[in-house]
Formats: sequence, C-alpha cells, structure tokens
Amino acid sequence: MSDFAGMQDLLQDFLVEAEDLLSGVDNRLVELEKNPQDRNLLNEIFRGFHTIKGGAGFLGATELVNLCHLTENLFDKLRNDQLQVTPVVMDVILEATAAVREMFSYLERGVQPPPADEGLIERLRLALAGKLTAETAAVARAANKSGEREEEGPDWELLHSVVTEEAAVPGERGEQPPAQGGTRGAAATGPTAAKENGQTVENGAGGQGEGSSEGAALPVAARRPTMPVPARKGTDSREQGIRIDTARLDQVLNLAGEIGLTKNRLTALRSDILAGKTDPDTLHALDVSVNQLDLLVSDLQNAVMKTRMQPIGRLFQKYPRIARDLARQLGKQIELVITGEETEIDKTMIEDLSDPLIHLIRNAVDHGIETPEERVAAGKKPEGTIHLSAKQEGDHILIIVADDGRGMSPEKLRAKAVEKGLISAEEANNLDERQSLNLIFLPGFSTATKISDVSGRGVGMDVVRTNITKLNGTIDVQSEAGRGTSFVISLPLTLAILPVLLVRLGEQPFAVPLSMVREILPINLDEVREVGGRSTLVVRGEVLPILPLPTLLNWPLERMPNYGVLMQMAEFSFILGIDSFAGREDAVIKSLEDFRPKGVAGVTILSNGQIVLILDMKELFETSTGRSGVSKAELKRVADLNKEVAG
Repeated sequence: MSDFAGMQDLLQDFLVEAEDLLSGVDNRLVELEKNPQDRNLLNEIFRGFHTIKGGAGFLGATELVNLCHLTENLFDKLRNDQLQVTPVVMDVILEATAAVREMFSYLERGVQPPPADEGLIERLRLALAGKLTAETAAVARAANKSGEREEEGPDWELLHSVVTEEAAVPGERGEQPPAQGGTRGAAATGPTAAKENGQTVENGAGGQGEGSSEGAALPVAARRPTMPVPARKGTDSREQGIRIDTARLDQVLNLAGEIGLTKNRLTALRSDILAGKTDPDTLHALDVSVNQLDLLVSDLQNAVMKTRMQPIGRLFQKYPRIARDLARQLGKQIELVITGEETEIDKTMIEDLSDPLIHLIRNAVDHGIETPEERVAAGKKPEGTIHLSAKQEGDHILIIVADDGRGMSPEKLRAKAVEKGLISAEEANNLDERQSLNLIFLPGFSTATKISDVSGRGVGMDVVRTNITKLNGTIDVQSEAGRGTSFVISLPLTLAILPVLLVRLGEQPFAVPLSMVREILPINLDEVREVGGRSTLVVRGEVLPILPLPTLLNWPLERMPNYGVLMQMAEFSFILGIDSFAGREDAVIKSLEDFRPKGVAGVTILSNGQIVLILDMKELFETSTGRSGVSKAELKRVADLNKEVAG
C-alpha cells in the first residue's frame, strides 16, 4: 500500500506547487551568487524553501523535512551575515536543492524518500560551521565514495571538528522544528502556499518552523544507506492538469451563456418558420441570429484555445541553474539573460521544447562561449553572455538562443562534414553559407575533438531539429566567426489549430501545412526537364525536383500533375505535384492514437463534413525512396474510423 494512501490529491497539489517554488529558489540562488549582498533575494529564497518544508512536514516526509531544515539553517546564517556567499557554499546549496528535487521523485510514486546523501549532509554541516572549502568539500566527497571512515587521520579530524549539534535558529514566526518521526496534525494549518494575485502566500501561522536542528542534524553514521532514485515520469505520462487564469474561464462561461441565448432564439425562429411564418422580418431575424452564432462560436473557439496557452517563463525558469552548473564545471564565466518570459505558447509545446532548448544552451556553454583566457585574448570581457528570448510575431512564436562566443566558420564546418563522410567534397563545394551552417544538424556531425559527458557524440543538434520539426516549426542558425551564434526557432502559436492548404488528387482532398508552402504554380510540360532521372522545373533560376503526390503516397502515377506547390522543408525545396487545389483552411487537428499510417500527421473535418488527411510532408519525403506510403485501403480505414468517432 502507498505511504500516502488517502492523500493523493494533497500530494499532487504539493508536488505541482513545490516544483515551481524550487525552480524559483534555484533561479534566485544563481542570481544571489552574482549579488551576494541582496537581502531581498535571500529572504525570498528562505521563504520559498520554508514553504516547501512546511508542505513536506504536513505530508510526513521526514527525510525531506530534515534536508530542507538543514539547508534553511544555512540560508539563515547567510542572511544574518554569519556566513558569506562563496562559490563553494553555493555549490553545496545547489546540491541540496537537487537532492530535494530527487526526493520529489519518490513522492510522485507515493513512497517516502530515503535520507539524503551522507556526503551532502557532511558538506552542509561543514558550511554551517564556516569550514567548507574546496579542499574539505573534496575530502567529504571522497570519504562518501569510499564508504569507509578512518578512525584517525588529519582529514577526518578536520571534518569531525564540526559541531554536530547546530545552534538553534530562530524562525520567522517562532515555530518549533519538526520531530524526527514527523507529525501531521501539528502542521494541519501549515503552508501549502496558496496563490493570491499571482503571488505565493503562505497559508496559516502554524506548522513546521526553524527551531533547533534536532531532526535535521542526525549523526551521519546513524543514517541509513541512500536508496537509488526511481526514474521520473516518462514523456508519455505528462502532467494532465493546467493552470488557467480565472478571467479566461469567465470569458468562456460568458460566451457559453450568449450561445445558449442565441440557440433559444434560433429554436423560436425555427418553430415560426415551420408554422409557415416566412415573412421578410422573420427571415432577416434568422439571418441575424445565424451570423451572431457564427461570431460567438468563433470567439468561444479562440477563448478555449487561450486556456491552453501558458507563459513560456515556466519553461525558461529551469535554465539559469543548468547554465550555471555547466559553466562552473567547465571553468567558464557565463551570464544567462532571459527576456520575454510572459510570451504565451501552447502547453504541449512547452513540454516538447524542454529537451531541445537544454541541448542549445548546453551547446552554447560548451562550444559557443570561450574560456575567460581566450575571451580576454580576443579582446572580449571574461564573462560570456547567452541570451534566451521569446516573442510573438504574427501567428508564430520566435524563440532565440544567442551567444557572444567564438561563432562558427562555414569553411571549417564543410571540411569537418567531408572528413566525417557525411557529404562528399563535391557537395561541400556547392553549399552556400546558410547551407554550410545547417550541416551541424546532420546526424553524427560534431566539431568536438574529444567525447565528454557534455558533448562530442554528434546527436544533440540532430535531436533539436527533429523535435522542432515535430512541432511544425523550423530552426535557423546564424553565426559569425569570433562574434557569436544565434539559433532562431519559429513555432506556430498552437498545435490544436493548423493553417493548411487543401490540395486534390482527382476528387480526393488532402491537407498540407501552410507554413511549408511558398507558392502555387502551374506545371507546363514543355518546361519540365529530366535531371538525374527525375523531373525538374526551373523557378526563378533555381532547379527544383517535381515530386508528384501520388508517388509520395505510393499510388500509381497515371499522368503528370497539373499544378505544383513549391514547398520549403528546412534547407531543401521541392515542387509537390497535385491535380488541383481547394483553398486554405484553419484545420482543427484530430489525432490518430490507435492507428497512424506513415506520412499522416492527423485528420481534420471540413465545413462540409468531409474528413481530410493532414499530411506529414517530412515523413512522406523521407519514405519516398521505395518505402511504402499511405495506401488507398489505409485511407478508407482512416475515414471509417473517424466517421465512427464523429458518430
């Protein structure tokens, strides 16, 4: 049975809130390292950690409370000027916040977390005693790894000279510390931090506090061995909840009420018409009501879509800690500047963007920014800067990751790609500067001279472009040697509605993403040329291959298509051959969960009720070399399945 049986709702509320609080604490700690005299930052950090500890105490998570309490004592000494913020002290504090996050992994599965790492506890106690240095921290780590304690020896004499019972630290409200066994009743009014006007407010005055460290300062030898951390939830089990501004819900409710009134009006008009009342006034009233309903439904659709939108700052808040830790590991000085956190984006995109942005930031820290010595020699300031920004432009969101580092040379990239056998020397000579920079997205491409735990395996940038493409987005790279590199990600505002171009093969319509369409042009057979066994067309001096849609779908090609859609896919352009086209629509995407043919991104229903496949052009293009595409039998099966769903 779960350790938290009967408390699942409280547990989930705590985890959602505590994750946000801990991310905020991490960001403020990174900022505090740059502004160690900022008392407001220290107070915010203290309050955030105290709130987490109070919620953990209410749930009876004793070991989490103990670790939070010990770390909280360290914050209190910092804000009382009994200790100074140093890189070594900050390292152990950030280790403690990482350990707290690991303990959340256990709570997610409804089990009590085990004690924190013994070496971490030892280093926290050294820091509390003012004796944590790079040397003593290294000794504590080495001792913990060996798993053996020497009875005598100068190193352990230094470690055990620390007072194991810390002095009592007065709490903000005179509260008492949690008992070792952990109590729930005493914390019934404890802080499960409510939200008021967007700010975190601690509920209640009782609960867990910062009294003596009786529970937190257990002798290290008495602590039981640390258990392995369970794996976090996979990408398939995403957080199903979403935080919505109540004003947006009020708007949805008001629109639903207006639609109800309009429906009643239409029902009355329908009764009048069926009774034979067809005078001009009645027909005009019907026309007005139908137009009003159309406007209301459009407004309701937009309002509902806005409930899916979340500030991208929720995603950005994890990156200052990542950049700081990696920079310290590599001996670099780096500042991560974030702007546009208020920009809103579809919630599902926020989840899928996490890994690509981590890749880009780690790449900027590792490859982009030089060491302080290299920067000074190049006439730059020792500290490098990485800008992470987001903004809305039209119906797209732009996310930019830019650094002021060493930049990239197109010539060197071409040479490295040839050296690795990714392209031929002839192909390299035909690449322009933009195409040369895009070589970094090829699978297996890497400029690292040696493999490390940070980079060098040539998988990161390929994963970035693949994941961005899955979101119907694009990524572009701009770089200047010696000046820096920028990655520009363009994404649609939402994944639920997709602007599409409707094309036809005979009478069968298909939808292609409008973001990939450059233009529509007629195909004149007299202008078609054979190049390398493939039909091509010259468009404004550019030779482009013609890929008939029947060929991509693995259907028989009965004749040359009448029209071509000039498609832009990453750095490659081609002409999609079709019979005709039927205009543009904003498609509401219906996913195919149980059955998804290759090359199909989803389906949509047109205004006339017809079911249309939305084509995944990238996947169709990749499977056009002999592998099977979408068969007519699969097409019929998809239509049948969606008719059943619609029914």
